Amino acid sequence: MIDPIYFDHNATTPLLPEVVDAMLPYLRTHFGNPSSGHVYGCRAREAVEGARAKVAALIGAEPSETVFTSGGTEANNLAIRGTARSRPDRKHVVTSVIEHPATANPCRLLERCGFDVTWLEVDGAGRVRAGDVCQALTERTALVTIMHANNETGTLQPIADIASAVREVGALLHTDAAQSVGKVAVRVDELNVDLLSIAGHKLYAPKGVGALYVRSGVVLEPVLRGAGHERGLRPGTENVASIVGLGAACEIAAASLAVESARVRALRDELWSLLQVQIPELALNGHETLRLPNTLNVRFPGARGSAVLAAAPGLAASTGSACHEGGESASAVLLAMGLAADAALGSVRLSLGRATTEEDVRRAAELLVSAWKTLR
Repeated sequence: MIDPIYFDHNATTPLLPEVVDAMLPYLRTHFGNPSSGHVYGCRAREAVEGARAKVAALIGAEPSETVFTSGGTEANNLAIRGTARSRPDRKHVVTSVIEHPATANPCRLLERCGFDVTWLEVDGAGRVRAGDVCQALTERTALVTIMHANNETGTLQPIADIASAVREVGALLHTDAAQSVGKVAVRVDELNVDLLSIAGHKLYAPKGVGALYVRSGVVLEPVLRGAGHERGLRPGTENVASIVGLGAACEIAAASLAVESARVRALRDELWSLLQVQIPELALNGHETLRLPNTLNVRFPGARGSAVLAAAPGLAASTGSACHEGGESASAVLLAMGLAADAALGSVRLSLGRATTEEDVRRAAELLVSAWKTLR
């Protein structure tokens, strides 16, 4: 059986060969504990610090501001719960209704612990309104946490536009950039954020590794308790091989970001054009331009997205977030954008990647159009 064309890069990405090559010595030979003082430990420590510098460089941060975690979920928890624990005099958090569960569920936990959480609505393109964020802020606000790019629609959020207002009330600003880092330019000073989450497996690094940017001077209370690894914020012996892999992936992304972003955007737009020609009533979910260059979320008229994909076994894609898959229910993100449940159920997310070719795009369009016509 021939593997289907992979159009689900927002769910996860394959490891780049260069990333695997960078990791192998730390799986086969350099086994030392980075906290050990002898040569084995020093080699591991040097590898971790080299990777830290590469991750920091991609987002315009200092290496000392980069904390390694087990992934985006842990990074979000450390940012959100760590801020709440370090600011007991402020019991208010602002977030949005379209956040990933790795943000939404820590916020719900804070609600159960006595925090007030403001859940902001989004417009029809899936964007938070900067004015709504400003109106929600009070002197009790500890944290504003808004994702940088939505994992389902790819819509980019106005993070930089809300930063100054957040600072005026003395709150911290966190963004979950798991989907955007490595796909578009993400610079912490341009966004003016205090905290930023990275997930390795979204940018061709291994699963199970990530990072949290913590602006110098920002105080967080650790969520996990243990020894003093990662500036005392994330105890536990470092996952050296995966951290090296994350560093390599970030270095590759930094070197090719502009070219690869333009290439994949052109392919995405070609896919959209090919589908529109054959399915005139096909509709776009998300912002037309303020969107990740690799992401196309569309809704098929008169057919469920899951049925379209089932009728196109030569294509691997999804109807929404991989963290929500498994049930036939309308996407909460699309419902929040104002779509009716039936329309939302007709949606499919197509996310392209580094290995996607023009031939892949043409074949994917053929498969989707044929599947839709069969169902109709």
